[in-house]
Amino acid sequence: MAKKKTTALVPVDPPQEKPQGEARMSIYEYEQKYVKRENVRGAKFALRFIAVILGIFLFVALLDVVLKVYELNPYAGYGAAAAALLLYIFLFIVPVVKIMRMPAFQTNVNAATAKKAQRHNRKVRHDIADKIIDVTSRVEGVGWYDSEVVGRLAIACKANDEEGIKRALTQLYSGSVKRSAKDLIFKSALKSAMYSASSQSAKVDALLVVFVNLQLIKDLVFLYGFRPSDAKLVKIFGRVLQNSLIAYGVGGMNIGNTVARTMSGVVKGIPLLGTAIAALVDSSVQGLVNGTLTSVIGFQTIKYLNAEYRLQNVLDGIDVSETQSEFEETCTELENELKKKKKPLSQAG
Repeated sequence: MAKKKTTALVPVDPPQEKPQGEARMSIYEYEQKYVKRENVRGAKFALRFIAVILGIFLFVALLDVVLKVYELNPYAGYGAAAAALLLYIFLFIVPVVKIMRMPAFQTNVNAATAKKAQRHNRKVRHDIADKIIDVTSRVEGVGWYDSEVVGRLAIACKANDEEGIKRALTQLYSGSVKRSAKDLIFKSALKSAMYSASSQSAKVDALLVVFVNLQLIKDLVFLYGFRPSDAKLVKIFGRVLQNSLIAYGVGGMNIGNTVARTMSGVVKGIPLLGTAIAALVDSSVQGLVNGTLTSVIGFQTIKYLNAEYRLQNVLDGIDVSETQSEFEETCTELENELKKKKKPLSQAG
């Protein structure tokens, strides 16, 4: 008799789970393979500390720009102060608060916290799904998500089909979301490069790098529907601070002037050409460096987002109920053993 052919939907980038029929990974195997020791409170403190350092850096840089404008014209200085305040609020405080308020998956867990993490991650998946469905239905022409896959996601949500939700989200993250993320990164990198090329100021370059980088992180987090864990966010914010310092250093090196001096013999008889070459080289180098730094931030962010999404899928496939029953069985055996040892003592007394 001919065997019946069966078809199955296979996601483009399936979660790292063991196939059916094989022994499922235990929480202890998960711990050994994926869990790293980390100080949760320390990560939260470090995250806030870096955010404060970034805030102080931006405040000092904006204040310096405002004071320079004020020296030229007091009234223009007042206008610059108001503009600086608005920039500080909308391009620093708002993105940071929005990033911090987004949900994050819990993947760095042990046997005691795995069950709670699974419940938390399930809720986060449902929240992500609801947000993606809402954005697709309400915002016309956004083009971030594949509408056909979002339709399947909506059906899975209505049926409370956990596997269907995971399948649809995996297809989105490995398909349309991945493409949209790369597009956001390229546009932000280009924006950073163009702004830097036109600013001709080291402090302004550093400000622009921070503002563009934070906006990019916020957009990527909104696109994916969740943020990286505190420990990973510390690394990302640390990279933003590092990028701003690099941008400030590159902007103050006068690379173009150095190049122009080496060409002094060639341009000696052509007035102003040396200065023009200096400005052109300075702007192009600064723009390229700052654009590249922005790209690094973007790809580091989506790397962490994809890694934590895959890990929560792995964790969701682990049956931790066996661990709980084993724990209860051990406690019962311990209690019985203590009772046995207690009887001879009471008889001897």
